[in-house]
Amino acid sequence: MEPASRIVSLLPSATEILYALGLGDRVVAVSHECDEPKEVCKKPRATIAHIDSSRSSSDIDRAVQQRLSSGQPLYGIDIALLKQLRPDLVITQSKCAVCAIEYSDVLSAVAQAGTPHPASVLALQPHALEDVFEDMRSIGRACGAERVAEDVAQAYRERVNRIQRDVNLIPPEARPRTALIEWIEPVMVAGNWMPELLRIAGGRGPDFQSAEKSHFTTWESINAFDPEVVIFCPCGFDLQRTKDEFQTLQHPGFLSLRAAHEGSVYAVDGNAYFNRSGPRLVDSLEILAHLLHPQQISPPALTSSANAAWSRLY
Repeated sequence: MEPASRIVSLLPSATEILYALGLGDRVVAVSHECDEPKEVCKKPRATIAHIDSSRSSSDIDRAVQQRLSSGQPLYGIDIALLKQLRPDLVITQSKCAVCAIEYSDVLSAVAQAGTPHPASVLALQPHALEDVFEDMRSIGRACGAERVAEDVAQAYRERVNRIQRDVNLIPPEARPRTALIEWIEPVMVAGNWMPELLRIAGGRGPDFQSAEKSHFTTWESINAFDPEVVIFCPCGFDLQRTKDEFQTLQHPGFLSLRAAHEGSVYAVDGNAYFNRSGPRLVDSLEILAHLLHPQQISPPALTSSANAAWSRLY
């Protein structure tokens, strides 16, 4: 099979991986959410969202649940654009029906595009950091850039190893109880790769936090855990949006948390970092390690062109 030369990326993390591998010039279209590096904002958009993401977290959750329960898609794909661009590779995901367009919808759209040589579809489904490095290799193989992909993955892996070495010097009793909040209303704790990041960064999560997937919980459960650090990283929200949304939080027990008393409540840019399973997950690990251990671990020099990545809320 010839290396892919006309690529449609329907996943922001995949777009970032393509550029990290030096393959940005092969990208002919991206998803409506792809925004890094900034030059991708000039690329044609192959998807649209059917949910207004400017609404509050509670309104977004209600709209998502309503569409899912009625069998309506959350996203649409521009079949006419696919037909026009004639990609030979479409990269998507098969992990989450809420985060991005569903895999089955992508397969259907590629078939409907009706080009003489239908594009190959590569579906990523990362659950952990090593899966992200394997995604780099998978994309590299599809594009004839295996050696580059391995080198890039190894460079990111070495950054992870540096954090692990620094954290290993911190005694277990100095590793704070930490709650990673992926949605504010209703409250959701972060799963997937996030518990792994927390462990590597030197934090301790609650027993109800799962490495399988993010899931809803209650503020009563979080209060019982009484975290020493709380980090708000809502999926799809940038830093300012997270700070604004935090102002709507009305749980009366929040200020009684140890984290609130000790000034260790933070907002981070979850959209750019923690929720995006691409190269910037390593940036996310470095941010997290610094927030948990500011005296021992220096703030990272971020690779993104985005603005500030975190802010103290309390």
